[in-house]
Amino acid sequence: MENNSSRRKMLKQMAAASLAVTALSPLDALALPDMEGNTKLKGNINHSVCQWTYSYLPLEDLCIAVKNLGLKAIDLCAPKDWPTLQKHGIYCSMCYTAGKISLTEGWNHTEFHPQLIKDFTEAIPLVAQAGYKNLICFSGNRKGMDDETGMKNCVTGLKQIMGLAEKHGVIIQMELFNSKVDHKDYMADKSAWGVELCKRLGSPNFKLLYDIYHMQINEGDVIRTITDNHIYFGHYHTAGVPGRHEIDETQELYYPAIMKAILATGYTGFVAQEFITTAKTDKDKLAALKKAIKICDV
Repeated sequence: MENNSSRRKMLKQMAAASLAVTALSPLDALALPDMEGNTKLKGNINHSVCQWTYSYLPLEDLCIAVKNLGLKAIDLCAPKDWPTLQKHGIYCSMCYTAGKISLTEGWNHTEFHPQLIKDFTEAIPLVAQAGYKNLICFSGNRKGMDDETGMKNCVTGLKQIMGLAEKHGVIIQMELFNSKVDHKDYMADKSAWGVELCKRLGSPNFKLLYDIYHMQINEGDVIRTITDNHIYFGHYHTAGVPGRHEIDETQELYYPAIMKAILATGYTGFVAQEFITTAKTDKDKLAALKKAIKICDV
């Protein structure tokens, strides 16, 4: 009787376990052991993911998902999000200010300087206190302005916050965008313009966020640009070209070579996935992220 009872108990447990597996959420599925043992990250690249590309998930769930994938960071989170990240032991690899976030009204127009200086003066100490390092900024759109005037205006405005950034060990990072497809009229649309801005500011705490997707569209020659200008690049974003989709064999960029080039520069910061998946289901969307990380994990 004891043997039969034990057997029935074991069968019930097995049945319950089977039902639990079939009812797994997308997050649970990614937490399952990989039977082939091929998802362990090599540790050469610090991987991250941009929050907005997985905005269909509550931030709590995204934190769980990235931990299941072996990631330690999420990009582009504002102060209101930091407690959730900290709860899950996730690092914010690129921070927003708590104020108005505008890609088009940036440092190249002096009329926006008072608000920007206020926002960044408040944000820089918060970033440092939270134990973070990177704070994003934007050039803004031209709106008829020539690039040299925009450059001078950026220098004038940014110099008013760089001392505070240096004091707190925070890196202000201006993102480079393409102006051909996604961000028409954006001023910081060329690596050379951004590098010149870094030189004129002359601060080790001002860098460029080199978005590989955007710069492939606007100028190409990605690996040479990274190799020649890496001292000015403080962060990287990825996505497939064309379409900003998965960084797989369907697009023109070969990310393993790009990642190796980044590693060869001695870079130790984060590389954040910022592609928009074409997958339809939540599970497949997270699986696409998993695949992208494996492609970039050189």
